[in-house]
Amino acid sequence: MLNVAVVGASGYTGVELLRILHCHPESAVTCVTSEQSAGKRISDIFPSLHGRCDLVLENLEPVRIAEKADLIFTALPHKAAMEVVPTFLKLKKKVIDLSADYRLHDAAVYGEWYEPHMNPELLAKAVYGLPEIRRAKIAKSRLVANPGCYPTSVTLGLAPLLSHGLIDINTIIADAKSGVSGAGRSAKVDNLYCEVNDGFKAYGVGGTHRHIPEIEQELSELAGKPVVISFTPHLVPMDRGILATIYATLRQKKTTGDLVRLYNDFYKGEGFVRVLPEGQFPSTAYVKGSNFCDIGLTVDQRTGRVIVVSAIDNLVKGASGQAVQNMNIVCGFPENLGLEGLGLFP
Repeated sequence: MLNVAVVGASGYTGVELLRILHCHPESAVTCVTSEQSAGKRISDIFPSLHGRCDLVLENLEPVRIAEKADLIFTALPHKAAMEVVPTFLKLKKKVIDLSADYRLHDAAVYGEWYEPHMNPELLAKAVYGLPEIRRAKIAKSRLVANPGCYPTSVTLGLAPLLSHGLIDINTIIADAKSGVSGAGRSAKVDNLYCEVNDGFKAYGVGGTHRHIPEIEQELSELAGKPVVISFTPHLVPMDRGILATIYATLRQKKTTGDLVRLYNDFYKGEGFVRVLPEGQFPSTAYVKGSNFCDIGLTVDQRTGRVIVVSAIDNLVKGASGQAVQNMNIVCGFPENLGLEGLGLFP
């Protein structure tokens, strides 16, 4: 049995980790932390856990936490993670980090979009945790940088096209929409009910969203050359889910059937990527609560563009579910262990 700690358990990704790990037959949560709610039971913060996980939340003391766990999920904001991850690694613990602190390979790029990195030497050791693309490296890693939600949806949506050189990389536009849980659990005026309900708005317009360098890093590696994209996120008045609609100009004439077959071949054997039949497109409603990424696509013969639509649950495949998928790989468990649940519908 693998003993697991969830550091930063009082946020949405934290409680989602606990929900998923409760059904994982090879792991046991032995420690949960929260600086703001230390001393309270986690089930007092999230009544959905009552009678299933009633651990008392602790302060973030890395040495003490490491004594209780073999693997640590750090579900912390950026900067907070890099303050504790080095200690966990020095104590020979495996870490799945859900923050942005170790996703970018270049410390200068991290500094440009966030702030100066406190331990840039670890960036070369961290493995970007997108299993469908980086599985072999993840298996050998002690520090996995769990991908962001938008980057997961966009990268999985474009990977087959970029890997086969089928699109003009200068024409990529990603238009993505997210549920409100993507902004986290902290109180913000922009996320109040009256501010969000009955509304639909763009934010981070003009290439300012912090997920952009992460997306471009991964797309560039797939393409084998630098990729710059236009990316605009939108806030949708729903709890969870991401729908990314991605456009690019094809470099050669292809039919929709050609590309559906390409995607099916590329993702053959991938249990959490579902390529939809020609003429069908995904909805967040059908992946809610699951670790699936559903992908549909079509060729617009009039414009010569391919349109790819991908849907994930931002808290599962976009965060905590993918983190457990990475844990399974790192620890040698079957990759789907604890993650076989279907989406919640309606």
